[in-house]
Amino acid sequence: MSSPAATVLAGLRVNEARYFKNKYGHVFTVEPVSNAGPTIDWVSRILTEERGIVISARPLEATAFQVENIRMAYVFYENGLSINVMYTVDDLGKRAVGFKLSDGMEIPAELASFKFA
Repeated sequence: MSSPAATVLAGLRVNEARYFKNKYGHVFTVEPVSNAGPTIDWVSRILTEERGIVISARPLEATAFQVENIRMAYVFYENGLSINVMYTVDDLGKRAVGFKLSDGMEIPAELASFKFA
């Protein structure tokens, strides 16, 4: 991964990996952007069409998987941002989009209207 936020992004991935392993027994792995085009395109389309958001940072890695009845996708960006999309398979009307900022990261302009903890 080539990013000034590589270390903090690694921390985000480790936290996600721990969560999915402990809760679902799922091994959380990511693919480089060169292999993850469909996942990145899908997340970008949801952000653009459903939320009116276009992320300016370059995506670096992504993953898509299903645990129980929940379909998940994650995209990690060079600026330290992580975006996930999840929806239930049996009720496609329930979908959530999550944004995580790496420690010390400035809020990107396209997300300035959001409140981050």
